[in-house]
Amino acid sequence: MNARSKRTSPIRIVQLFGDLLGTYGDGGNALVLERRAAWRGIPVTRVDVTALDAIPRDGDVYVIGGGEDGPQSRAARLLGETGALREAVDAGAAVLAVCAGFQIMGHSFVGPDGTAVDGLGLLDVTTARARGPRLVGEVLVDADPTLGVGRLTGYENHAGVTRLGADATPLGQVVGAHADRPAATRTEGAFRGRIVGTYLHGPVLARNPALADRLLAWALDVEPSELDPLDDTAVERLRAARIAAALSPRADRPETGAFDRIRRRLTAR
Repeated sequence: MNARSKRTSPIRIVQLFGDLLGTYGDGGNALVLERRAAWRGIPVTRVDVTALDAIPRDGDVYVIGGGEDGPQSRAARLLGETGALREAVDAGAAVLAVCAGFQIMGHSFVGPDGTAVDGLGLLDVTTARARGPRLVGEVLVDADPTLGVGRLTGYENHAGVTRLGADATPLGQVVGAHADRPAATRTEGAFRGRIVGTYLHGPVLARNPALADRLLAWALDVEPSELDPLDDTAVERLRAARIAAALSPRADRPETGAFDRIRRRLTAR
């Protein structure tokens, strides 16, 4: 059975607030979804929504990324005021929420003045400030097997610690990371229904095509196995390198270059 035969209208991929939450290149996730659908001949439309635009209520997949505290609080307020995303989720839309976006999906997170800001409550999670240094570096996660996406690789950079309630399931278990992790961060992300929250940048879908296909399959109401296969040879080479980096002992990593100097400054805060 071919997935494209089940859908005649285009999949609507909605990129939310790239102007507010585009610090880490997470807008690439929408591009990955768009391209992987198009390569299969599946009709697809991408809508890039700024803070000045009306939020579509008829999207099939919504993508929201990471950013700083002020823009994050503004994005949460806009989403809460319109109710558009909640309405879309109730109608069956999928959501990929990364970093600040992940925190917005929960009950509350910490705003720029250090006080709690209300989230959307679409995931049963709550975010507080970490007591230790920022979590910065490569991360490797064994995803929950019910998602069928295998091992996830990504890059994290956040000071918040997100704790899961009874109605949220960890996206996966951390099996390799460059950051020293407190107990509350030995799992990564969370999901419920068709909502996936994660701290993984990269962009995460560019590094993990199986997760991209999981989201596309939800949009099409099919199983990922029903999607036409794509040649992901180049992506798998990248994944192999990033998996090796996440599994390498900290002592084996040379502290050289501008990237490492920036990472040291961030973790010292």
